[in-house]
Amino acid sequence: MCGIFAYLNFNLSRERRYILEVLFNGLRRLEYRGYDSAGISIDSSSESDAVVSPALVFRKEGNIESLVKSVNQEVAATDLNLDESFSVHAGIAHTRWATHGEPAPRNSHPQTSDSRNEFLVVHNGVITNYEVLKETLVRHGFTFESDTDTEVIPKLAKYVFDNANEEGDKSVTFSQVVLEVMRHLEGAYALIFKSTHYPNELIACKRGSPLLLGVKELIEEPSRASFNDTKFLLSNGQPKELFLSSDASALVEHTKKVLVIEDGEVVHIQDGGASIFKYENAKEKGCEKLKRPASVQRALSVLEMEVEQINKGKYEHYMQKEIHEQPESLTTTMRGRLIRGGSCKAKSVLLGGLKDHLRTIRRSRRIVFIGCGTSYNAALAARPILEELSGIPVTMEIASDLVDRQGPIYREDTTVFVSQSGETADTLQALEYALENGALCVGITNTVGSAIARHTHCGIHLNAGCEIGVASTKAYTSQIVVMAMLALAIGDDTISSQGRREAIIDGLFDLPNKVKEVLKLDEEMKDLAKLLIAEQSLLVFGRGYNYATALEGALKVKEVSLMHSEGILAGEMKHGPLALVDETLPIVVIATRDTCFSKQQSVIQQLHARKGRLIVMCSKGDAASVSVGGSCRVVEVPVVEDCLQPVINIVPLQLLAYHLTVLRGYNVDQPRNLAKSVTTQ
Repeated sequence: MCGIFAYLNFNLSRERRYILEVLFNGLRRLEYRGYDSAGISIDSSSESDAVVSPALVFRKEGNIESLVKSVNQEVAATDLNLDESFSVHAGIAHTRWATHGEPAPRNSHPQTSDSRNEFLVVHNGVITNYEVLKETLVRHGFTFESDTDTEVIPKLAKYVFDNANEEGDKSVTFSQVVLEVMRHLEGAYALIFKSTHYPNELIACKRGSPLLLGVKELIEEPSRASFNDTKFLLSNGQPKELFLSSDASALVEHTKKVLVIEDGEVVHIQDGGASIFKYENAKEKGCEKLKRPASVQRALSVLEMEVEQINKGKYEHYMQKEIHEQPESLTTTMRGRLIRGGSCKAKSVLLGGLKDHLRTIRRSRRIVFIGCGTSYNAALAARPILEELSGIPVTMEIASDLVDRQGPIYREDTTVFVSQSGETADTLQALEYALENGALCVGITNTVGSAIARHTHCGIHLNAGCEIGVASTKAYTSQIVVMAMLALAIGDDTISSQGRREAIIDGLFDLPNKVKEVLKLDEEMKDLAKLLIAEQSLLVFGRGYNYATALEGALKVKEVSLMHSEGILAGEMKHGPLALVDETLPIVVIATRDTCFSKQQSVIQQLHARKGRLIVMCSKGDAASVSVGGSCRVVEVPVVEDCLQPVINIVPLQLLAYHLTVLRGYNVDQPRNLAKSVTTQ
């Protein structure tokens, strides 16, 4: 849930001022991953005695700009020379989403081994056995200053290093120290180590949390684009810059040449090159010294991302930009996958990532959708059409609950894991559980190379583009469309549903235009937000395809505007929720044209009879039939195929949540207590 970033320049003179700015900008790109505190570490001197000079550490509670201001103030109060140049320098940085310990400088990263900062660590994830490690280290004389789980890591590194030196192993390498530390850690993590004992070196490793290495060479040699035993591109000695990041969004402005670091890998950056070692769980028997692992070979890949995707452009906020990008993101999601016309089939769907597994999916005992939050809601919206076209029972599981109760998963099941980031911790744990039980695992993610994309048997990439706003918008609508296409692909061999499938495909082709149309409600939703700005609660009623819309709309309102909101299945209204209804409570009822329309009309009548303060979302032309005596506020939306209507209906609620947040004076891109990628459990 945190963001980690590192920068190393080799044979390239960079001033301290430049290095600081690179680290700050890297954190700004990652701030959506956490923004309650931040910190950086740089070298105190460029002289040859840097090995014995403590690294400089700056830590501050608050957002990135609070850190920048604090660093500038500290620099101004000392004689630190920002114009000092370094031909080689390794700096690390971190932006935090608190898990252990309140936001405070002592709990911010980098966490340190001792007062001289011999070992420094930035960490994304959770160490589950930190209390046991802490007790052991305290017995060995270590003093802890923070409330974090992370602090045990640099102290453990110092303990390993000191022990090796006491035993006479003066040649112990940085990677050996880190590999030994990893053998004691349990939980999920991405880590970057910096040490005064190994100046101008960095070590990165991961288990469960995302981490990438970016390479920028000043003189390109395209023929050498891989890592090998001799450290890639080391022999030419050419100047280069190396970056480590939790996310590609912090790398793309510097380079598109990246390596996605795999679980259990240790990347040692030294002398302008990088060696990769594979973590092994145990030392060789009878080996007193730290094990020296063999290096492995990996190839670089190229990012398919542009800087423009991570900029706000003409918009004030990322959430606003991403809401208005949905016509384009949906078009990209469907590009090359919808077929209309041609000699083979008039209208069909081609999902290349699934074509070799469709027969297995069709023979499944059931399809199990697994996700969290918005991703779960998207799967819920698509469940009816999947059941209709496939004829296979479809069940829904919240990832954390499935793992908590060890729910039954069978070899005959198809499990579908839905996650925007592809790194959601609970969903990954559920994936591991499903793999252990032998189920076919399908991934639906928006991130190429993510853990879910790598570990599932097959899958579909959303192609929705980079989403930075913490509250997911365009990824949600693309998830629904992808799952509708999944339903079409599974049911493609059923003649009886051919007409229905073709109507849905036509609807998909026209969907981006319909979203453009509904986005014209922006000002209308802003006016509605002005009426609701002082309210404490909001209820959203939906059913059928739009039960998920009610849940997702309420989720958007609560997570960004900090107003209590609740999505309710309209069929359950009389089983409790009706007691809340009075003339003061605003209630949104989703009553667009589908098989549940007449039932929703009845719900509106009952709420009106109890003086409910109603806001009704209906299909164009239906205002008179849903507004009892003209007493309701009506929002009219375009009509599409019933299974695609949730894509249209969520957009006004996204706009409402956005405008409510801005009008109430909150940060719409960084809602309180939340972060984008939930990589902790």
